[in-house]
Amino acid sequence: MSVKGLAARLAAARAGALVGREPERAVLDRMLSGAADAPVVAYLHGPGGIGKSALMRHAAGQAELAGRRVVRVDARLLDADPRRLEQAAALACAEPGAVLLIDTFEHCQSLEPWLRDTFLPRLADGALVVLASRVPPDVDWSLDTGWAQLFTALAVRSLDAGQSDALLAARGVPAEQRGAFVAFAGGSPLALSLAASVPAAAPGVPWVPTGDVLTTLVERLVGELPSAAHRRALEVVAQAYVTREPLLRAVLGEEDVAAVFSWLRQLPYLDVTPEGLLPHDAVRATLEADLRWRDPERYDDVRVRISVACLQAVRSASEDDALLRVAEWMFLFRSQGSADTAYEWRPHPQLEDAPLQPGDVPEVLRMAEEAEGPATAAAAAHWVRRQPRAFRVYRYTGSTAPVAFMAMLRLDEPLPEDCAVDPVVAAVWEHVEATAPMGPGEHLGIRRFAVQPGRHQQPSPSMDLASRRAIAEEMRARGRAVTFTVFEDGERWRRYLAHAGLLEVATVDVGGRRQHVFGRDWRRQTVDQWVQDRVRAEVVPAAGWTAPRSPGGSGDEVPRAAFEAALLEALRTWHTPREFATSVLLRSHLVPAGSADPVADLRGAITAALDALQVDSVGVKAYQALTARYIAVSRTHQGAARRLGVPYGTYRRHLALAKERLVEQLLQ
Repeated sequence: MSVKGLAARLAAARAGALVGREPERAVLDRMLSGAADAPVVAYLHGPGGIGKSALMRHAAGQAELAGRRVVRVDARLLDADPRRLEQAAALACAEPGAVLLIDTFEHCQSLEPWLRDTFLPRLADGALVVLASRVPPDVDWSLDTGWAQLFTALAVRSLDAGQSDALLAARGVPAEQRGAFVAFAGGSPLALSLAASVPAAAPGVPWVPTGDVLTTLVERLVGELPSAAHRRALEVVAQAYVTREPLLRAVLGEEDVAAVFSWLRQLPYLDVTPEGLLPHDAVRATLEADLRWRDPERYDDVRVRISVACLQAVRSASEDDALLRVAEWMFLFRSQGSADTAYEWRPHPQLEDAPLQPGDVPEVLRMAEEAEGPATAAAAAHWVRRQPRAFRVYRYTGSTAPVAFMAMLRLDEPLPEDCAVDPVVAAVWEHVEATAPMGPGEHLGIRRFAVQPGRHQQPSPSMDLASRRAIAEEMRARGRAVTFTVFEDGERWRRYLAHAGLLEVATVDVGGRRQHVFGRDWRRQTVDQWVQDRVRAEVVPAAGWTAPRSPGGSGDEVPRAAFEAALLEALRTWHTPREFATSVLLRSHLVPAGSADPVADLRGAITAALDALQVDSVGVKAYQALTARYIAVSRTHQGAARRLGVPYGTYRRHLALAKERLVEQLLQ
């Protein structure tokens, strides 16, 4: 094959892979066609790997087809020296109609005023210029009345999902594999191309980026970093929804945070928004995956620190801003949940969360009766009179009519009138007094209603806001001993609540309709401990499986998600047996019916299952990891790894396997 033939095939292949850049290509094509009203200077800008160089190659190819001289300059080789730029671009000053292409212009960005005011006016007649930089152009191009007509800035943005899929199709990636690539790449053509270059995983094995891919992406997307402090700052940016200077200071504790934050603001792959610094999707995904692969211990530490900082932000926020701060915290769990119970963190500007007003009461009671019947409406009417400030209503922006409501009740003691009107509250008090009575100064909270007629308790924006309000109340409460939440549609929400540590403790008949009550005891794990442990959740419970029925004949079932969460809690509290008194495992098949000492029987069953793990060398390592963390009382996962003398990543793998095997052993 001739060199010319190879070059033509190479150009054709590159053109076929240049997906989703039609607007930018149209501008460049008009310039190169010699249109009278076309700009003479085009400035492409965007983060690394976004496709600027591909557009430069397109411009070069079109220029050569038009018979123009192409002058290529790589700014990385110029050392920001104007004399070297003059020398490299000399042909564009001598040959009419030449096309000057300056790539990686960010390496000599300081020359921008000189380039605009001194060098470019010396170009030959009919010459055109295309620059590519990670940094946007300065405003003087548009402020100058002459350049404003001859200059255009083209922001090269991420590809959307459809364009990403088309690029992968052009690279020959099978359709069934593209979804994982698209989700990871965040619209970055570089990330998509690198992912496509990795050999396909075996059928049924989920795709994850390899270390080589991550290393290349970090180098190309992020570039060289000034110091370790700057790298740590980017690790925070990759995890947090938005990064503000107080968050950075809370996580890093560095004295030079202000200087590092100023540096972050200048990065081309971080957007400066009213909420804070927001990374491009590809950069976020790459930095997060790279840290998790490179240093899993630090990955955990960064997430814990961000989670704690978010908790403090919620506590110090105003009532109106608290939901935004909760949403930022929930962003840490965006990959968890399922289609029906996703951890939704996005804002919902079309809805308002507002306190109950007297004029809202008739509509609130009507919605309660429509959604759950007269008995629930009667309970709602009682609590509207008793605790009107506990209610929040949701309405569309600009409308006065509520479309949903919830209530977060605060109860200090059982009152006969409350228990008589509301059987759910009666059952809650019965459970508390039987298992974990409250002490002086303590109170309990109940999220009693979650009502939205028409889509009753299905995931929706109003349900998202209600959940955020409930979380905000938990994070800001003082003296709260126990929290309960009530759902009629318990099956839908059981898995989601189990992830959050709320396990089903009772079912209550309310006017012929079954209400499911989920609860957690904050005296066993404080909110501060919870937000730290929450981001360390290693094992995501499997869906669609329930544990065997309790042999006690109650007909109750312990769902697998609740079973696994309760087992993890039992391990965490292994050395305080009294904490077992409220475990849902006491009503599982692990405890014989009529047991004289249910707690002792439960602990015996777990101990026997632990011992049974040691059936092979892998099981022995799993057993050692689990006992080092929980039975030998290592305060942290890192401490358990040190106790065993193994790398942290190895310890985590052994621990995850131990939990899986322990669950299966106990379910048999």
